[in-house]
Amino acid sequence: MSRVKTLTVASGEGGQRLDRWFRRQFPHVPQGRIEKMCRKGEIRVDGGRVKPATRVEEGQEVRVPPLPEPGEVQQSKARSEISHADALMIREAVIWRDDHIIAINKPPGLPTQGGSGQGTRHVDALAEALRFGYDEKPRLVHRLDKDTSGILLLARSRQVATDLTASFRHRATRKIYWAAVAGLPSPRMGTIKFGLVKAYGGGAGQGEKMICVHPGRISETPGAKRAETDYAVLEQAAQRCAWVALEPITGRTHQLRAHMAEMGHPIIGDGKYGGSSQENLGDGWGAQLGGDLSRKMHLHARHLMIEHPVTRRPLSLTAPMPEHMKRTWDMFQWRAEDVPEDPFTDDE
Repeated sequence: MSRVKTLTVASGEGGQRLDRWFRRQFPHVPQGRIEKMCRKGEIRVDGGRVKPATRVEEGQEVRVPPLPEPGEVQQSKARSEISHADALMIREAVIWRDDHIIAINKPPGLPTQGGSGQGTRHVDALAEALRFGYDEKPRLVHRLDKDTSGILLLARSRQVATDLTASFRHRATRKIYWAAVAGLPSPRMGTIKFGLVKAYGGGAGQGEKMICVHPGRISETPGAKRAETDYAVLEQAAQRCAWVALEPITGRTHQLRAHMAEMGHPIIGDGKYGGSSQENLGDGWGAQLGGDLSRKMHLHARHLMIEHPVTRRPLSLTAPMPEHMKRTWDMFQWRAEDVPEDPFTDDE
């Protein structure tokens, strides 16, 4: 085991998540161990307790507790553990690739990162198959929920990762999601401004559930953060189900899912926020409409618009829907060509 040491975040390394910075310093230490050391307060930044997602800045001092030497723990075998089928799957998911950025259409059910209960099959590990001749695997710069599909960006260098992360943090990007929701939202277009706060306790997984807070009570609710989502109804199946476009103005955990459920129109397939007890302005089935509809989450990151971090040209990406959503769209006879690509700016 090594001794306690203090490392300084070097120039060019600021702005990234603590766990990612730590993994680059100590690649043999698994993600789960880093999260545990943060929970126990063994890893500290400038003397304070931190979370794995805390952003480190240049010049900060990171306390590093005693760590096993590389030979004392099982080494990461990401490359060798990736099966041929998984390597092929993640490469076929690529929808954009240049010298600086890779964009994939993340399949539903595939976690973005590892962590508690996520195992080793996730985008961050499978990114080893996306080197395409580069010395390092591409880096994640944002994330999608496990059951949400769609556009996910990866950077092919540390500097591009820093630039893209800043773009997402400063909301210099536009993301439009497609979803099928229970019932028919009214009015057909609007903005949801409920704040969000984590709900701790209440059973397994509840610590990751968000509770909506009335805008007027955000400032007086400990831990609550402002959240804002634009929505637009694109098509409907009577009063039973609606196809909506969602644009998150802020980027909170589970924001779109919690906001639509708070409206009484949970996203189809969202058991966490749209269970049978969920009040629903549609048929009262919550997020499960029954019949031939898939029980998988019907939430897809369809469009992403961003300024390319190197060329500075506008980059607009579109991801095809996953098969279970295509089947739902076919059943309701909804067609992409019948709706505006960007309902929040188009007048059609």
